[in-house]
Amino acid sequence: MKTDEISTLQNILDAGRIEFLEKGFRAASLRNIVKNAGVTTGAFYGYFSNKEALFAALVEKHAAEAMGKFVQTQDSFVALPKEEQPRHMGSTAGDYIHWLVDYAYDHFDAFKLILCCSEGTAYEDFVHSMVEIEVEGTYQFMDVMRELGNEVPEIDPQLMHMICSGMFNGMFESIIHGMSREQARQHVCKLKEFYQAGWSKLMGMDFG
Repeated sequence: MKTDEISTLQNILDAGRIEFLEKGFRAASLRNIVKNAGVTTGAFYGYFSNKEALFAALVEKHAAEAMGKFVQTQDSFVALPKEEQPRHMGSTAGDYIHWLVDYAYDHFDAFKLILCCSEGTAYEDFVHSMVEIEVEGTYQFMDVMRELGNEVPEIDPQLMHMICSGMFNGMFESIIHGMSREQARQHVCKLKEFYQAGWSKLMGMDFG
């Protein structure tokens, strides 16, 4: 790609990012994006097929990285010998959460777009998708604990969804409300301790 083409593309990306952050995807104006990028509508369509394609160009790489790392973490945990899973449960979850906070703050605008501005795009269910994966993984872990001879009580699916949803939404509150990275790190540490204690209470096991 030639230098002037790279510059044009970057201008479109920058204008789109600003417009989406200010108005959200639905209300964002393609006319404004084109105008603020200093290009013609025809030039815009030389790079993107529509407004959603531009939004995806701004967030897809980072959404995929966060989700991919999350699934990889879940798979690595399941691959552990069953006897070792209780000991690693807290640290495995904690490592991913701390990684995610730093990654999200390294790409703050992209996650702000996903969390606050994505209604009407394929990314509006990003957090919900993570919650569903967490719910499934937690039920699998509970089954493993029962196989190991532990008395683990049943948890209603609605309650399970509420707990997992609260965890992920709480974790992303720092970005939604524009907290500093250091504030986010501190709050997430406390949030992790809170949920770890809660899971220990619900399951009657120590995950420290």
